[in-house]
Amino acid sequence: MTKHQKGWLTRENAFAAFATGPLLDFWRRREEREFIGVANVPIRYVRFSSARHDKAILLVPGRIESYVKYPELAYDLFHCGYDVIIIDHRGQGRSGRLLQDSHRGHVVNFSDYVDDLEALYLTEIAAGHYRHRYALGHSMGGAVLALMLARQPQAFDAAVLASPMFGITLPMPNWLAKRILDWAERRPVIRDSYALGTGKWRVRSFSVNELTHSDERYRRNLRFYADDPGIRVGGPTYHWVREGVMAGQRIVNQAAEIVTPLLLLQAGEDNVVDNRAQDLFCTKMVEAGHPCDGGKPRVIAGARHEILFEKDNMRTEALDAIVDFYARHR
Repeated sequence: MTKHQKGWLTRENAFAAFATGPLLDFWRRREEREFIGVANVPIRYVRFSSARHDKAILLVPGRIESYVKYPELAYDLFHCGYDVIIIDHRGQGRSGRLLQDSHRGHVVNFSDYVDDLEALYLTEIAAGHYRHRYALGHSMGGAVLALMLARQPQAFDAAVLASPMFGITLPMPNWLAKRILDWAERRPVIRDSYALGTGKWRVRSFSVNELTHSDERYRRNLRFYADDPGIRVGGPTYHWVREGVMAGQRIVNQAAEIVTPLLLLQAGEDNVVDNRAQDLFCTKMVEAGHPCDGGKPRVIAGARHEILFEKDNMRTEALDAIVDFYARHR
């Protein structure tokens, strides 16, 4: 364990000093870039690089997130010897929006996310000098990354999926949700409106959040969105939910095509995605003869959905597992 890794377990004790000192200095070193994705949508991304690094990690965030939320994770991975590239998905963050109401989480085809990610990979990683190439996807980003792995099985030496969105926790039985989503799909005005029970972005207090037990990290992340209205995204459209559900089904069906060494981190107290879909995916990988690391999800006990933004002890367990896994696949 490096000196840097040893500090992970006690960071929350002086989080404000860390965030306004070393982390802010690191963030100022970023390179912000852009390319044109599917249907001429501008896709923004950020990279942190050093001439001393010969390894890179492509980091794929979740729904509504922006790379402005990820400086701490980038900082830790960078100081473990990796260049870090983080994408802002279409329709969120600093990338181009798809609907007039910029708060609506929307995508035309879920595969558009995959096309964008593949384009970034080819530009920044495949064309680079790196001896070793890795990927890390969280939540929706895990689903996007999994689909890319099925398409590009040799792209990365290893990949990690943290709380991947292979199934969405819905407020109703799946059969009823399917009927509603199919009904909405045939009615454009409803199809592109907020899904039932959702709406514009709004502040949610820490006491009712289902993402993390870390007060420090939750409040810091909330400030990013409070201070920058341009990156706010609210609830998903009916069409996005339908695309997300179908993408999860495709991932499970394509599990046999994913041969990249894979570690799946599962949050023990996840109420955002359906952990049963992750279990099924790992079972399919075993049946195909190339199981996930350990043959099943590695459960971070007690963690909520955002494992990489959890309290120090759970976050450190996950980060140690990620770094160790990458080190075993050089």
